[in-house]
Amino acid sequence: MRRITPPKKGSKPMPSGYSFFVDTTLCTGCRGCQTACKQWNQNPSKRTTQTGTYQNPPDLNVDTFKLVRFNEEKVEGEDPKAFFFPDQCRHCLYPLCKVAADAHAPGAVTIDPKTRAIIFDPEIEVSPEAFEEIRAMCPFDIPRYDEETAGMNKCTMCNDRVSAGMEPACVQACPTGAMAFGERGAILEQARDRASHIRQTDGRAALIDPESTRVIFLVTDRPDKYHKFALAKPFGGLTRKAALKSVFGIFASIFGKPWSRDA
Repeated sequence: MRRITPPKKGSKPMPSGYSFFVDTTLCTGCRGCQTACKQWNQNPSKRTTQTGTYQNPPDLNVDTFKLVRFNEEKVEGEDPKAFFFPDQCRHCLYPLCKVAADAHAPGAVTIDPKTRAIIFDPEIEVSPEAFEEIRAMCPFDIPRYDEETAGMNKCTMCNDRVSAGMEPACVQACPTGAMAFGERGAILEQARDRASHIRQTDGRAALIDPESTRVIFLVTDRPDKYHKFALAKPFGGLTRKAALKSVFGIFASIFGKPWSRDA
């Protein structure tokens, strides 16, 4: 079993925590990551219906933290082009979901001080109205609600595995090396190096939201061709300035110091 390398002692305060790099040019849509996530978290499967795509289930839910999204582009005279997108919580550096949750259900959303994973506590009840506000604040439409328990759930970054020195289950299971995980600075460097290499043959290669999320995707076409929420969407409620001010306050209260946007 591969193990991750923790941040070096005495290293600079930024970058901090951990990050994923997802290279969609290497993803084959095998859904090994999706299955491994289900197995590790002991999440049950749900009966679904055929919707005309290989994607299954149709969307994320409280028992599906990771979903390989399938999209296809058909151009007359050319072979169809497939877009695979292993969707999951991005573990934002500035989690606006926490801003909203703290106003309605303190403790429902927390930040692990070591890994910086954004953790939902599914045992803390949230009203449907509060949940809609929390979900609206997420720029990637990730939070899901359990109507039976009134709790929220999503990807945990396999925080239990990571805290024990192991890779997340999805990364461990990927057969093509499309997913990498490690200390944020090293992952950012790997992602930028890979993007630079791909651009030598495909000038469209780009990284999605590398400065604001801990799950960094490399794509070679418009993000919306992969998934409508691949790129951060505008959010309602607070203005961006007010939201970021609140988030900076969260980090300051946790770590006792101002927080750089390049964390």
